[in-house]
Amino acid sequence: MPSATATTTSPTPAPPTADAADVVSDKQLCESAKQASDKMREDLVAAVSSGSEPSPALFQKILSGLQNEVTRVAATGASDSKVVAALEEFGAEAGKAANATDPATAADNPAFEKAGASLSKACKSAGVTVTF
Repeated sequence: MPSATATTTSPTPAPPTADAADVVSDKQLCESAKQASDKMREDLVAAVSSGSEPSPALFQKILSGLQNEVTRVAATGASDSKVVAALEEFGAEAGKAANATDPATAADNPAFEKAGASLSKACKSAGVTVTF
């Protein structure tokens, strides 16, 4: 008669989350967001300075890049951070504008401005001055 061996299986571990030591501080989040904002401004100034009318595709590329960067930055912060929440909100608004038929016009709306103001305020509380 075959013997049955009891096997114990441990529960599947939860996906790794950032340890407290791995979480980026609000100040570092804001410094990264400031770099993304500065890059966006440089790209916009270069586009406008080129002499030709910037295309919707260019605005889509700039806003999509901004969305991707702030979303990436937000993922490195603490889940209960006001800066992370503001980054996520701003990223969502940038994504909506990027996916619009006319991204430049879509970015010029109260929700996008409010998200930028919220992020600026959260970063100011963290000791970083940044304007979106």
